[in-house]
Amino acid sequence: MIYDPIPIAAIATAPGRGGIGVVRISGKNLAPIISSLFGDIQFKPRHASYLPFTQADGTVIDQGIAIYFKGPHSYTGEDVLELQGHGGPVVMQMLLSRCLEAGKDAGLRLAEPGEFTQRAFLNDKLDLAQAEAVSDLIEASTEAAAKSASQSLSGAFSKVIHALVEKVVHLRMLVEATLDFPEEEIDFLEKSNARGQLQAIQTALQKVFEQAAQGALLRAGLNVVLAGQPNVGKSSLLNVLAGDDVAIVTPIAGTTRDKVTETIHIEGIPLNIIDTAGIRHEHDEVEDGQSNTIDTVERIGIERTWAEVDKADVILHLLDASRGPTRADEAIVARFPEGVPVIRIWNKIDLSGHHASVDEMSDATHIYLSAHEHIGIDLLRKELLRIAGWEQTGESLYLARERHLIALKHAHEHLQNAAEYAAQNDQSLDLFAEELRLTQDRLNSITGEFTSDDLLGVIFSRFCIGK
Repeated sequence: MIYDPIPIAAIATAPGRGGIGVVRISGKNLAPIISSLFGDIQFKPRHASYLPFTQADGTVIDQGIAIYFKGPHSYTGEDVLELQGHGGPVVMQMLLSRCLEAGKDAGLRLAEPGEFTQRAFLNDKLDLAQAEAVSDLIEASTEAAAKSASQSLSGAFSKVIHALVEKVVHLRMLVEATLDFPEEEIDFLEKSNARGQLQAIQTALQKVFEQAAQGALLRAGLNVVLAGQPNVGKSSLLNVLAGDDVAIVTPIAGTTRDKVTETIHIEGIPLNIIDTAGIRHEHDEVEDGQSNTIDTVERIGIERTWAEVDKADVILHLLDASRGPTRADEAIVARFPEGVPVIRIWNKIDLSGHHASVDEMSDATHIYLSAHEHIGIDLLRKELLRIAGWEQTGESLYLARERHLIALKHAHEHLQNAAEYAAQNDQSLDLFAEELRLTQDRLNSITGEFTSDDLLGVIFSRFCIGK
């Protein structure tokens, strides 16, 4: 990405009214702009100066504090001037306009979204993972997410990635040295314990991936889909988990025609609970007085249910404990996607005589509860936390993004390929070395040491203006 030295300015505080607002300016040399704004005043770096902010004709806009940061000892690595005044939107706009006017000859312009942090990255004040953590910290919706974002911002995530890269580089060095000096006839794989080193890297990478995947849940939340036949209590369970009547509950089959989504937090873990239309077919048995005819709207609702099931992180399959499993329930289970955790929820135990309990079965975890009577709900919450990996939150979690997980997955695939070539002894050392190089490239893309300009543009464009 080409570095643009032109100075930039923006309001750095959130839109709206507040006690304090901040206008930030960043550039290679702010002396001309400071002189145009404040005359002969000399600011001591990192010291606050209380003074009036004035228009060009001397009219006072506001009284506030100016703090000057001399580059490279600043957030962006450039000279930075922050003007802190009263946080009214009109005052802030007037102050920003005055700064742009004063910096016109120096080329001062409005900053693009994320451009201050982008400059921090380009000036090596932050790597790419840390830069993304800035946005994640601002947008964190739970305490756990904020803590994980702070971990990444401090460089913890980058540190473990760099450690992995160093191990890969060391192994590459040994492999390529053997390729460069074949006449030495060294049994490379045995004497350097290449397979053992490779296995250690794979184990370390797997641990990082698990922690990153867990942290990713803190960003996006776990998509939990309620699925099952009509009238098994899906909407009632959603209401209980949400603590509010967010879904309509009636004894009429097909009441829920479209998905209803509610985000809840359990122990700081965001869960996106998705209630869906009841799944049935026109040949299914129905209760007395109910029609088994499926109209067009309900049919569309059922199709959308399966679309949500296919995207689920966890499926809560609700069944009626008072009547036991049916062939229709078995047909529903047969269509669940492979590899997605499924919890069988046996609802209505207040009618069946069962006690609230959790049974670990070979097919899935079975939980007996009553949404209507609020019995056994804590058992479900604990199971959802277990699936979300809540027990691991005591360890270092990194608020990873989807691109981080993809890079780690690709790195893992290249290491698997490298292991296959290593098993062929010295016959495929060149391919072994190439897979290690590709692994290194994938890991470096996380911290930005090997990242396309297009990707950088997408990442920083999603930041808020002023950051």
